[in-house]
Amino acid sequence: MTILLIDDDEDDRQLFFEATEEYDNTIKYVGAANAREALLYLNNGDNALPDFIFLDLRMPGLSGEQCLVEIKKDTRLASIPVIIYTTSRDEKESARLKGLGAAHFMSKPVMPDDVYYMVSFVLGEKWS
Repeated sequence: MTILLIDDDEDDRQLFFEATEEYDNTIKYVGAANAREALLYLNNGDNALPDFIFLDLRMPGLSGEQCLVEIKKDTRLASIPVIIYTTSRDEKESARLKGLGAAHFMSKPVMPDDVYYMVSFVLGEKWS
């Protein structure tokens, strides 16, 4: 299994990586510091496509929402579950993003241990 995390906060990426490794140390983790870097990774045919994409919304340059739109309009990428992973707790924003193709909308946990539980919840779901 491969996970792509798109997040401009290096500490959040490291914490997420540690939580995924604790959940299952066979998971391949790829981190991207911004949406453009992630889209370059996804469009490089030499890279295996991830099984899941965790996407922060609030990033400089190309926003997470714009990145989601780009991912979902690409037929090669459209079926990959994109989980919005953000500090936002706005229910209207969540509904709008799900309408754009996001599989889940998850607020970033405040406590580091909670990241593990969030990762285990999402990865434990049955995906079609």
